[in-house]
Amino acid sequence: SVVTNPADIHRKGKEKHTKTDRIDAQLIARELKDGRLDCIRIPDVEREELRSLFRRRNDIVKDIRRNKSRIKMQLLYFGIKIPEEFNNDKWSHKFRNWIDAVHFTHPTAKSALEGRMRTFRFLDKEKREISTQLRAYCRKYHKEDYYLLRSIPGIGGIVACGILSELGDLRRFNNIKQFAGYLGLAPGIYQSGENSRGTGITKRANKIMRSYFVEASWQAIRADPVMQAYYRKHVHRNSKSIIIKIARKLASRTLAVVKTGIPYEPGVVQ
Repeated sequence: SVVTNPADIHRKGKEKHTKTDRIDAQLIARELKDGRLDCIRIPDVEREELRSLFRRRNDIVKDIRRNKSRIKMQLLYFGIKIPEEFNNDKWSHKFRNWIDAVHFTHPTAKSALEGRMRTFRFLDKEKREISTQLRAYCRKYHKEDYYLLRSIPGIGGIVACGILSELGDLRRFNNIKQFAGYLGLAPGIYQSGENSRGTGITKRANKIMRSYFVEASWQAIRADPVMQAYYRKHVHRNSKSIIIKIARKLASRTLAVVKTGIPYEPGVVQ
């Protein structure tokens, strides 16, 4: 049996606009006969189960973000202004206590807010417990790679767990071009004759890990002098484009650290 990516099966112009089971079978048979079907990597059971826990955490993070928006929406709807000191993404215990003390004219609105806060506290506790389980599992069963990844500025415990669960063993990638392409950090290009233009990063990506690498890059430019110098050198350009380039550099360092087995040492700017 060969497991392949449907998007990698070549289609002629007419076949792109017509899809039937018969045409799909003919395309697969044609590609198989010509030897152009590449098998994708199938994760083992251990990695599949680890990935399920990591994705459960991602789902909870989305639910927390959605629940926070609903709580703020209710406060704004009833004209209750959030103090400036609490108007940020981090919900401290002091801010949570302030929400608990909010007064409404009638008890029904208070009950709705209390229900949303119970949901928020449950999700927050669940996220913390799953994060602890992920880090403990990776420290126990993937100790070498986990601590190699943690040595890289910007990559914390959760990002390291994400790499191990979503990407598996990075040693299977031959070079940074393959690794960046898998993450979706490879630049696209459209060239015809003398005309050539970039099309941004490719849409084909592991979107979860691409977002984690981008987030880790913002931390890397604070901790790594070389990354920080590169960012400041190009700061006059679009910051979103620069952070993608830094994410690719971070991916390159990640692959090199895992393949060589040598912990990362931050560079020094002369």
